[in-house]
Amino acid sequence: MSEGVQTSPAFTPRIFSGIQPSGGLTLGNYLGAIKRFVEKQDEEFETIYCIVDLHAITATLFEPDVLRRQTRELTAGYIASGLDPAKSILFNQSQVAEHTQLAWIFNCIARMGWMQRMTQWKDKAGKNTQNASLGLLAYPALMAADIMVYHATHVPVGEDQKQHLELARDIATKFNHDYGVEFFPITEPVIEGAATRVMSLRDGSKKMSKSDPSDASRINLTDDADAIAQKIRKAKTDPDALPSEAEGLEGRPEARNLVNIYAALADQSVEAVLRDVGGKPFSEFKPILSELAVEKLAPISTEMARLMQQPDEIDAILSKGSERARTIAAPILKQTYEIVGMVS
Repeated sequence: MSEGVQTSPAFTPRIFSGIQPSGGLTLGNYLGAIKRFVEKQDEEFETIYCIVDLHAITATLFEPDVLRRQTRELTAGYIASGLDPAKSILFNQSQVAEHTQLAWIFNCIARMGWMQRMTQWKDKAGKNTQNASLGLLAYPALMAADIMVYHATHVPVGEDQKQHLELARDIATKFNHDYGVEFFPITEPVIEGAATRVMSLRDGSKKMSKSDPSDASRINLTDDADAIAQKIRKAKTDPDALPSEAEGLEGRPEARNLVNIYAALADQSVEAVLRDVGGKPFSEFKPILSELAVEKLAPISTEMARLMQQPDEIDAILSKGSERARTIAAPILKQTYEIVGMVS
């Protein structure tokens, strides 16, 4: 082992997470991720949030101008939602080369069988795996590097990303075991909140998605107050009144979804919401939900529109954030190389 390598570091409580700039931020992105990012920056953690533009091209190659615009739009969404670049490190992944440098080490640690078992690989590659990109297969190793290059101790994730985080933990464990060190932390998932998985307004059994052909199925963070109110008014429901207890939402996916959305926007538990609205028909509940959604979301839409008119301001924030990110990532990569035995 090279002199000076830390083998049992005391890990700083640090959160890392990222979102792909694939366009069209929705209420699902806000409640499932961004709102929680904002909350965490005021806790005891150092917070690092990333626009993962390298991940964005694993399945689709965007027109360059489109990728740039979507990267800026996601950045605007982060900031408009309350993420403070002075409190959190905010940057786009491709500006910090240490991500891909560590990813190559992890490509050599991870096993092909691990990658091929990933649900996202199976879903996106489908039956035509020979035509899928190598990047799509190696995606989880890059995600592991995104996390481990900062020695992140916690990652807020949705259920759909939990498998990838488990693989990141496996890669860190194998690296530590293979080299006889305790260098990478075994990162903990943070899965919490009433609406970590927001469902379609037209079908409560399907996740809210920007790819749904019906714009009425989702609330976009770029929607104005009138659009937000109209979509909630037209959201699919059932004929029964709202229950007074959470058990009464069983078998009622649309009712559960709208109550979850209200609870998450209001920072209340589902049980607390139902104590207030239990027994009300949807004709009375929807206006209450609509008023809350407009109050919380319309200012985000307005600020996003302002920021998108100032691309230089966004780019400057990302550039400064990447410099701050590299001050953490570069020493960790250097120590990784020393552990592996690379001469520097």
